[in-house]
Amino acid sequence: MKRSSLLLAECTNPEVAEQVRRSPKVIVPTGSTEQHGPHAPLCTDALLATEVSVRIARRIGALVAPTVPYGLSGDHKGFSGLVYLSVATLTGLIQDICLSLADAGFREIIFVNGHYTNIIAMSAAIAEIGDRLPPGTIAFPFNYWDPLPPDQLKEYLSAEAGLHANIGETSAVMAVDPSLVDLERAVREYPAFPSPPTPAVVAAFFFSGKGTTYRATRSGVWGDPRGSSAERGRMYLDQIEAAGVRFIQEVEAVFKTFPPRAGAEEVAQ
Repeated sequence: MKRSSLLLAECTNPEVAEQVRRSPKVIVPTGSTEQHGPHAPLCTDALLATEVSVRIARRIGALVAPTVPYGLSGDHKGFSGLVYLSVATLTGLIQDICLSLADAGFREIIFVNGHYTNIIAMSAAIAEIGDRLPPGTIAFPFNYWDPLPPDQLKEYLSAEAGLHANIGETSAVMAVDPSLVDLERAVREYPAFPSPPTPAVVAAFFFSGKGTTYRATRSGVWGDPRGSSAERGRMYLDQIEAAGVRFIQEVEAVFKTFPPRAGAEEVAQ
């Protein structure tokens, strides 16, 4: 007997049709294939985006589409194994996925992003096609960590805790699959900024071209992952799940509060 699944790719056509009839929501995890220091896997961003998506899907009655495993990772050029997309490629990919899922009947399409730089192209991509979606369809992306309350976010990802391959990301990977992490190889490294980095300074440098992370770090780490643990990772993922569900409910409420307005021509009549 076939088992039921939250994963779109594991569903049969009738199962998807029934899901669309019952709850036309779908989540698309989006990540990257890039280094995460000498200790963590290249799939970190994709793995965590997928884990968060599945956790949220159980809570909101959604399916989870296949993960987009590549992103805007050109700043990691210089490290081994990197696969990165151009802005144009990621934009087109997100648009095609969104339009296809809408054509399939989904009316809430949520992109859960695990690689920060992606969000620039993802937001622009959806803004460009929003008026091409069927009436009543909503689509939006978010970084899975963004809904965390400030104190939890500061512990998971921040200039202090680290922003890449740090204790937060590493622990979360260990909670999903500890066999993917070689903690004995973990090292502490913080980029030697000339002054405490603000988000604007970080964006100005790291978004300026290819290989900027390779220039700023020797190991590829920003943080201290040496104290990572699966237990800590489970705590982070529980917090991220709860915050993500709240965020999606808030976004849904906003869309309901502000329905489409009549066009200027209709108002004039």
